[in-house]
Amino acid sequence: MGKLKKEDIKQEVFDLYDDYAHNRLSRRLFMDKLSTYAVGGLTVASIMSFISPDYVKKIQISQDDSRLNSEFIQYKSPKGGGIIKGLLSRPVATKKQLPGIIVVHENRGLNPHIQDVGRRAGLAGFISLAPDALTPLGGYPGNDDEGRKLQRERDRNEMLEDFIAAYEHLKNHPECNGRVGVVGFCFGGWISNMMAVEVKGLGAAVPFYGGQPKEGISKIEAPLLLHFGALDTRVNAGWPAYEEALKKNGKEYIAHMYPNANHGFHNDTTPRYDREAAELAWERTIDFFQKKLV
Repeated sequence: MGKLKKEDIKQEVFDLYDDYAHNRLSRRLFMDKLSTYAVGGLTVASIMSFISPDYVKKIQISQDDSRLNSEFIQYKSPKGGGIIKGLLSRPVATKKQLPGIIVVHENRGLNPHIQDVGRRAGLAGFISLAPDALTPLGGYPGNDDEGRKLQRERDRNEMLEDFIAAYEHLKNHPECNGRVGVVGFCFGGWISNMMAVEVKGLGAAVPFYGGQPKEGISKIEAPLLLHFGALDTRVNAGWPAYEEALKKNGKEYIAHMYPNANHGFHNDTTPRYDREAAELAWERTIDFFQKKLV
């Protein structure tokens, strides 16, 4: 069989991967179920290799990109993990204060992909901070399987405090204009929604396929831009009730449902990536932040 393409993989395999990536299937059970689809020249190993993230080849903006000042910093999170590490990125040529963006990782820590997204936000004309909620446990361990295991050891509400503390740190940074938004993916989408509930003064929130809050929606002040993949039935199931609550409370929001896109469609390191949807969603995200934070 020739080189695998996205079209060679059944949707059920992407759904199984979603269950595995979100800890609803053990690795052993995932591999067992995957074997059902190892037919017609496909092997479990080839399928697994194809759907696993490729962080080496997919980085868009390197850490040493000359257009950016990008460095790891530490900030205080007294209600969360104590001291948290994060990647701070901003354009090298800008002399004025910049609007800020908190970039929130998925359920596996600050992996190379989310670092890359943080740099993309910096290159778009913002000062971005991408924290690593795994810092109290030694930080992102170098692979996503171990990252998921570590993240399960932390309380998610304490992790929420880590990102709220990141907002406070960035808002008061001398290179920031004090207007700060948040964008997050998967777990980070939930964090983005929750920060909209909990952070008074948040400039904007952009959850990508994130879980929705069930309480406190009346407290939301930040405008919301929400991105969903049409094939992501798990996350999408909670959207109608959330939208109803947003409407009932008169909140400002825009929601986009991307046809034929899976959960994780923005992550260009896996075949769940949908280039058209991802590029459009990111363009909309940057435009939204420019309108709400500048």
